[in-house]
Amino acid sequence: MKNRILYVEDDNDLAYITKDQLELEGYEVHHFVDGMAAFKSIGPNKYDLCLLDVMLPNMDGYSLAQKIRSLNVHIPIIFLTAKSMEEDRIEGFESGGDDYIIKPYSLSELNYKIKVFLKRNVVQQHLDQPIYEIGRFRFSPAELTLEYENKKKILTAREAEVLTQLTKDLNKLVKREDILSIVWGKNDYFLGRSLDVFISRLRKYLKDDPSIKIENVHGVGFKLIVHK
Repeated sequence: MKNRILYVEDDNDLAYITKDQLELEGYEVHHFVDGMAAFKSIGPNKYDLCLLDVMLPNMDGYSLAQKIRSLNVHIPIIFLTAKSMEEDRIEGFESGGDDYIIKPYSLSELNYKIKVFLKRNVVQQHLDQPIYEIGRFRFSPAELTLEYENKKKILTAREAEVLTQLTKDLNKLVKREDILSIVWGKNDYFLGRSLDVFISRLRKYLKDDPSIKIENVHGVGFKLIVHK
C-alpha cells in the first residue's frame, strides 16, 4: 500500500513539480492550496505524513499543524517555507512540526527526510521498547506515552525521541550535539534552538513530580536528574 502524503502549497508551479516527483517515488500525494480545505480532508483520509507551507490562504500552516496535532500526535509534520528567520523556525516546532525545510529546497533532500520519518514510524510501531521509570512517571517510547498517577500524556514522536536520549543516561550529562545528531540527523545552530523548544515542553510535562529536573549545562548539554 502506498504511503499517503498531505501536501499543502499555494504555489501551483512548485506544487506541480514536488507532487510529480513524490508520485514518481511511489507516494500517494493529496495536494491542497489552502489550509482549511486540507484540514477538512483529514476526516475521510488517513495520511502518513504532512508537508505544509506556512503562508496559506484561509488557515496558515502553523494553525493547521496545531489542529492536526490535536487529532494525531504521531503523524510527522514537515514545514516547507521561505520563512527562514529563527523565530519562524521556533514557531514551527512549537506548533507541532517535526522538521523545517527552507525554500528553495532540494527534492532529493525532501525525499530523504520523508523516508526517514516514515521509517521511524514503522520502527516505533514494531519495536519492543522498554518502559522507563522516571521518578513517579512511566515513559513508554513505543506507545509515545508519559503516565503520572492516573494521567496519561501522549507525546509527539520527536518529543519521545528527545526524552529517550535523556532517559537512557539518567542523571548523566547528554551532549547537545549527540541529541541533535541522533534525533535530527545533524548538528547546527537552528536545530539547537529547536531542541531548546522540546526541552521546554518536556520540563512542563514532568513538573508534577518535584524530584525531577532537566538541568541545562550551558553550551554543553542536558541532564535529566531524578532526586531520590
